[in-house]
Amino acid sequence: MGTPAAAWAIPTGLILTSFGWWENYVVKKRPVAKPRKSEKYTIFEVDLSKEDGAQKAQARVGFLTFLGNIKYRMSKTRYIIYLFVSLWKIALFFGMMVLLMSTRLDDPMNLFTEMKSGFANHTLVINETGGSLENSHSDATDFSTNFMQTTTIISSVATPAYVWLVQLFGAYLAYITGKFACKIWIQTFSFALPVSLAVPCSLSLMLLLCGLRADDACCFHGKLPPYLFFECPRADYIDSFLAEDCVWLWVLWLFSQAWITMHMWTPHCFRLAPTEVLFVTPMYNSLLIDQSLAMNRRRDDDPDLSAEDFDIDADLDGGPKNGVDYISTHSEASGSNSSAHHSDSITRILACATMWHEERNEMLLMLQSVAHMDYDQSARRCMQKYLRIVDSDYYHYKTHIFFDDAFQISDDETEEQNEINRYVRQLIECIDVACSNVHGVEMTLPAPTKTPTPYGGRLVWTLPGKTEIVVHLKDKSLIRHRKRWSQVMYMYYLLGFKLMEQDIAVERKEVIAENTYLLALDGDIDFMPDAVKLLVDLMKKNQNLGAACGRIHPVGSGPMVWYQLFEYAIGHWLQKATEHMIGCVLCSPGCFSLFRAKGLMDDNVMKTYTTPASEARHYVQYDQGEDRWLCTLLLQRGYRVEYCAASDAYTHAPEGFNEFYNQRRRWVPSTMANILDLLKSHKRTVRVNDNISTLYVLYQVMLMVGTVLGPGTIFLMLIGSFNAAFGISNWYSLLYNAIPVVIFMAACVTVNSKIQLLIAQLLTAVYTIVMVIVIVGLALQFAEEGMESPTAIFFIATMGSFVLTAAMHPLEFYCLPALVVYYITVPSMYFLLIVYSFTNMNNVTWGTREVAVKTRKSDADLEAEKKALEAAKKQPGGILGFLYQFNTTAKDDDGSVDFSLGNVFRCMCCTHPKEINEREQLKRIADSIDSINKRMDSLEGTGLQRLRSTSRSSARGGRMSPVRGPDDPEERRDEPSAGLADSGQVHMKKRDLLKNPLWVEDKLFAGKGSMDLLSQNEIEFWEQLIKTYLYPLIENKEEKARIAAELDQLRTTVCFFFMMVNVLFVVAIFILETHQDELHLNWPLGAKNTISFSTDTVGRKIQISQTYLQLEPIGFVFVMFFALILVIQFTAMMFHRFGTISQILSLVTLSLCGGKKSRSGEDLLRENGLQMVRDMQRMKNRKDSEESNRPQRRQTVSRLVHERTKSKKLTFSLDDNFIQHYDETANNMDDAAPSGGRASRMSKRRATMKAMVSRRQSVMNERRRQSQVDSMSTAAMRSRSSPSTPSTSSQLPNERYMSRGGYDNDIFENSSGED
Repeated sequence: MGTPAAAWAIPTGLILTSFGWWENYVVKKRPVAKPRKSEKYTIFEVDLSKEDGAQKAQARVGFLTFLGNIKYRMSKTRYIIYLFVSLWKIALFFGMMVLLMSTRLDDPMNLFTEMKSGFANHTLVINETGGSLENSHSDATDFSTNFMQTTTIISSVATPAYVWLVQLFGAYLAYITGKFACKIWIQTFSFALPVSLAVPCSLSLMLLLCGLRADDACCFHGKLPPYLFFECPRADYIDSFLAEDCVWLWVLWLFSQAWITMHMWTPHCFRLAPTEVLFVTPMYNSLLIDQSLAMNRRRDDDPDLSAEDFDIDADLDGGPKNGVDYISTHSEASGSNSSAHHSDSITRILACATMWHEERNEMLLMLQSVAHMDYDQSARRCMQKYLRIVDSDYYHYKTHIFFDDAFQISDDETEEQNEINRYVRQLIECIDVACSNVHGVEMTLPAPTKTPTPYGGRLVWTLPGKTEIVVHLKDKSLIRHRKRWSQVMYMYYLLGFKLMEQDIAVERKEVIAENTYLLALDGDIDFMPDAVKLLVDLMKKNQNLGAACGRIHPVGSGPMVWYQLFEYAIGHWLQKATEHMIGCVLCSPGCFSLFRAKGLMDDNVMKTYTTPASEARHYVQYDQGEDRWLCTLLLQRGYRVEYCAASDAYTHAPEGFNEFYNQRRRWVPSTMANILDLLKSHKRTVRVNDNISTLYVLYQVMLMVGTVLGPGTIFLMLIGSFNAAFGISNWYSLLYNAIPVVIFMAACVTVNSKIQLLIAQLLTAVYTIVMVIVIVGLALQFAEEGMESPTAIFFIATMGSFVLTAAMHPLEFYCLPALVVYYITVPSMYFLLIVYSFTNMNNVTWGTREVAVKTRKSDADLEAEKKALEAAKKQPGGILGFLYQFNTTAKDDDGSVDFSLGNVFRCMCCTHPKEINEREQLKRIADSIDSINKRMDSLEGTGLQRLRSTSRSSARGGRMSPVRGPDDPEERRDEPSAGLADSGQVHMKKRDLLKNPLWVEDKLFAGKGSMDLLSQNEIEFWEQLIKTYLYPLIENKEEKARIAAELDQLRTTVCFFFMMVNVLFVVAIFILETHQDELHLNWPLGAKNTISFSTDTVGRKIQISQTYLQLEPIGFVFVMFFALILVIQFTAMMFHRFGTISQILSLVTLSLCGGKKSRSGEDLLRENGLQMVRDMQRMKNRKDSEESNRPQRRQTVSRLVHERTKSKKLTFSLDDNFIQHYDETANNMDDAAPSGGRASRMSKRRATMKAMVSRRQSVMNERRRQSQVDSMSTAAMRSRSSPSTPSTSSQLPNERYMSRGGYDNDIFENSSGED
């Protein structure tokens, strides 16, 4: 300070500055007094006391509690509060500056009057002396003695700006790097250590600079202004600094700061935690950046969680097999179920796959992915259950497969119900194969549990890791089919029934829904557990994230897959990354996406998603692109959708041209319909969703304009390329390109889709050759116009951006060669495909994986077949049969002379009536009557059975219901009619849909597995759900005709608009190009200089002229338009790459600073425990250990036995395999250590195993102690309740859990077990 009188400002400033981080040192709940037993404090510290028999709440709010309440309320509105607090801080800072400067300045108003001149150049007067001025002499005497000369220096006006910029960017760099270190879990070494050493290192650097300047006053000349330097001590600066500047106080201050910020050395945040989780306030103090980061780093209010907090024993040893669906109905301490449990926050992943007509290899890939998830979840569970090592990535897992159209008509005419089709049989066969492929040994799973359901049936397999695969077999005659209705089915079942029907508090349901995720899968997807973990990390990072999708890679072979390889790559690299960075991803594909249960349970999401299509646009938006519509609903409700580039999944892409076109025929109109829906409601969406801004909406408008004008742009490109390559005029080029376009458009509105696709294939082949010519034309154009022409610059920039983008994705660089296929097929994919999609909008069929199904003939079909058979017997076949139908007397006439040529013609001369052969006629009549009787018996039997089922279904709400027994009144009323059916030759078997359906007796299940029946509660749920949302749509001819007419009208309207916009665009650009000399823009680059010589009467002249490239205005605007989109996408991609790298680094463990320092076994166990558990669970390890444990002399016999039994598949449990291998490893732990390079690795492994054995032993001791305590408490309770009669109704917790076998894997099932 300038004067000692202003020294009061130092402690005052420190105290005021410390107020900025008060929130970090106030916990949310701070009781002012020790609570009484059974008393629970809330945020507002309520003390419950009884007075006059009534409970009255008296709030006792202490000072710290008061601050805690303010902190809690500020967390909800922090940004709005800091909008005003920032203004207050600025005013306070400026006021304190004026106050302090008033103690130093004679006139404080100079701060305002001289402000302008203070920031301008001014003269600095420097008096040079011959020696240093000593404090022991008077200033005047010393100055007059040593004075030599006076020098003036002109200050630089930019110097304060430089200092300000260094401070600004230095503080910001420290902030973002510190936050980055905390996000990727390197906080200790890369955040806590640098922040703690910032002050000592800075002070040491300043002392070093002072020493250098004291030795040589010109050492910093040219680097720093000579008048700009901090004040240094005298020549003996170190002694003076230590003796006179109160260094001891500074050291105490440093130690106090280190003690206060001890929390930053032991972080507990999750990976990629947001700023709000890492820091108390999202702002920082740039003047005190190190103290700001240290004090602002959030302290963890919650204590460290242990394995006991997750209730692993209760979840695993108890009722549920895997704890996946387990929800305890007991509270933690007080017995009230209003408080959330630690186990409620465990991640629950429900994989929901939809299947239809997938091939065998596709099913295998999906089932292998499920088996990998089972393997990973089992390893994490065993690590926590047996070793008590807390795994922050632990999750519960369960797989549901919803099989559409899973049944077919039975071959047995006596069976009324359906049997499973060949695709279900294929799935059943693939499950064992998939598990065998994953675990490396031939194995078979226990037979599935069969459960009849109101929608068809259910099969449940238990995998080796104790997770379950539940296959829901849908009968389309009982429940609505297709993918969207399967999604509605599992949303309401898993979230509505399994979760919301639980008898727990609403607060707990909210916590569970917050941490429950639906993993949407297709039946042909291939992924690994790490990909799911990355998506879960995104969900944990942002509580408002409704959905997250990964990087989808197409799999297959052929040119169409090559095209899709680059199309998928560029769509994810640029488009999805841009949507993620500047707004929200608009489509999270259903083949591999993670949805938050809480977001789907929003009434305006799940309820709206059940809306049936009633208008033409609904069929396009709802049913053709259900995944995009679901994301649109989430966005309109304020949820965010993100894209994770590091989460890889692989799906089978269409390999055929027709299949690809039909797939995109659904995708293109539905994409545009959903984007238009979002744009129409953009004002409300921007208001509701904080992640969508008006600029993002404008970006989507730009993409929409580019999509609509894409065909016209491609058409103009072809015209220009023909002109450059063949040297023909623009008009001929226009004509040559217009002819195939007009032919294809006419075919799309006149002929069927097969012919359209055939023409599209031919045109694609032609355009592929044309695009090769286009490349040559572009090369010629570049040579003529130069590389500075706009065409060359745009082409090079586009291709260069693709190459740079691929280089930024090194693991996906293999996609770049497919750019060649992508480029030469641009006319087909961006012109013909768009035309085909819009002209076939009225076709709302799926278009892919369509197969013929076996159906049962209706009554009308049987009657028509009977009449056709009788008519066929009455007339000859062949060509003559067609002509013979006009001759009504030929069948009764004969001729004396009769000759014929096969069935071509027959000539009869001298005709006369045909003689009747009574024997043959009677035989024909008998055969005809016999055939008619058989068909009538079958017809009447089937009709009566269907009539009974229909009448009973009508009585129960219009759904098929089980066949009633003989005691039913309706059955007795039908007995006279039933007798007619019984008198026939075909007897229909009576079955109950919910007790003994036909499919459970299939030969695949014969004598295998058990059969389970649904509870009445679940039956009622399914009946109500089917009745409300999923009842099969009844085909109404009038309604079908109305929808078809509306679809035709919609197609006509859209196609007309689409065609007119592109025609107007092409005409405008083409006319401007033909009149380019009159109306154009000069391109400033690449001008050609022309030198001409001329001679006239005056003399010789040399004329130099410049010729500029001419651009038509509209075309130039659109070139800049597409260039702007490309720049936006490339920039956003670069930022998204940084986020992806951060996510990858957060999963990497580096030991660069560990050196050869030995670590304890506990540290090694925490680091390598999961991998060791996985190794011990491997199936081949158990098999190999069994082989190695046999004596050498018995191995020959064992080989013979193995040869005889190698065809038999084994059944393994990963838990049993882990325990057995663990025991073997623990027994062999003290073997002699190997010598050489492996000694170090083996010693680490041995130390890890010792720690594992010690940890396991402590866990077992704790369980025995707890079991003894439970036994003693149970015995005491029994003795108090009934001393004479022992009670058998209650069991010990462990006994109860074991009695249930640990195999009830229902994810949200109630249990009465203690947590």
